Amino acid sequence: MRRSPGRNHRSTVARHADLPSPSRLSVALKLAGAALAVVLVSAVAVGGFVIADLVNRAGAGAVTLEGAPEVAPPALGAYPDDKAFNLLVVGTDECGEITTALLGERCEEADDGSRNDVNLLVHVSAAPRAVTAVSFPRDLMVEVPGCTRDDGSTASGMSKAALNSVYDHAGISCIAKTITELSGIPIEFAAKISFDGVIEITDAIGGVEVCVSGDGIHDSQAGIDLDPGSHTVSGADALAFIRTRHGVGDESDLARISNQQLYMSRLAKKILSSETLSDPSKVLRLANTVADNIVPSTELSNPLTLAQLALALKDVEFTDFVFVQYPNLDDPDNPGVKVVPNEDAAAPLWEALLAGDPIQLSGDVATNAGVELVTPEPSEVPADPDTTTETTAPTEIATPEVRATLPPEISGQTVAQETCSVGRG
Repeated sequence: MRRSPGRNHRSTVARHADLPSPSRLSVALKLAGAALAVVLVSAVAVGGFVIADLVNRAGAGAVTLEGAPEVAPPALGAYPDDKAFNLLVVGTDECGEITTALLGERCEEADDGSRNDVNLLVHVSAAPRAVTAVSFPRDLMVEVPGCTRDDGSTASGMSKAALNSVYDHAGISCIAKTITELSGIPIEFAAKISFDGVIEITDAIGGVEVCVSGDGIHDSQAGIDLDPGSHTVSGADALAFIRTRHGVGDESDLARISNQQLYMSRLAKKILSSETLSDPSKVLRLANTVADNIVPSTELSNPLTLAQLALALKDVEFTDFVFVQYPNLDDPDNPGVKVVPNEDAAAPLWEALLAGDPIQLSGDVATNAGVELVTPEPSEVPADPDTTTETTAPTEIATPEVRATLPPEISGQTVAQETCSVGRG
């Protein structure tokens, strides 16, 4: 198996013609966008001594981000209110003990290196905080700059390559550099998570409830069989749910990303709920699980930095926690298989994030019919004038918040929205 210099050997998922790669488990990160943020909250809730212990373990193998912006020295308290920050979450197709036991030969027969099939850019605005998590398709064809690998060697640039090949080419730092050049967004922090981490984090919170509509999800290749309705998935079922491609939407990888965003949205809601954060044993179990399953950038491995980010994220409203899919077009050189950036549609997204403007979705919750909206976001209910009395104190009328409306080519959903996977039966 070909590996980049300096990388520890880990088995990866086989990619033979008739076996769908579990690299589809793109949720690894997106959940990490939620899970990693929560780990920080969890660590703060449990106490400083836990943070130090987590960092001692999670910081092992930390990587330096080439060209990353300088981060202010960590301090007590939340990350400065006047500063936004960006976190890259990379989910690889590396198999650990759990995944190898579940997938067997699909892990043992891997023959072409490790891939970054999850690439999630998590932007956290300056106060008032809002979170925007941008998912980049694994088959997005991009220009890759020249990069310095972890061992100091140089990786040449590529004029056009699949985004999910960059990890094997030059590591996490090169993925961050590639996405920064594509988006114009500077990336201060990064973390990598693999399949086992996704499974263990899901199990640590007692599973995730998902909704299935249509004919149900029945995909023998992914190993999933769910009838329409609500289901709590964990362990092997969670892995199968986020791996399934032929069981949802139009069976495309883009439909699968929408399905995975549903999963991550439910995961984020449960992790950030009082049910989880008010339970010290669950908090500690979750924090330990994430610490054992991520590889952070150097900038993320300081305990005070972790605490700062945690405090900055803890009060974000579900309506301001948004998952979007990077807009793309069919690749004319490989139609139906690869995609290329839709830079015109993406421009308003990057402009809004750089300006610190909250965003408003105008597109569908899904691409390629992967999920459907079942309950709109809750709207504010006007007060009943009959219940107003003369002694009621006057209330200040809030100025309507101006949001940057994204073009319809950008699909996505907020954590406040309820969606269901559209099963193909």
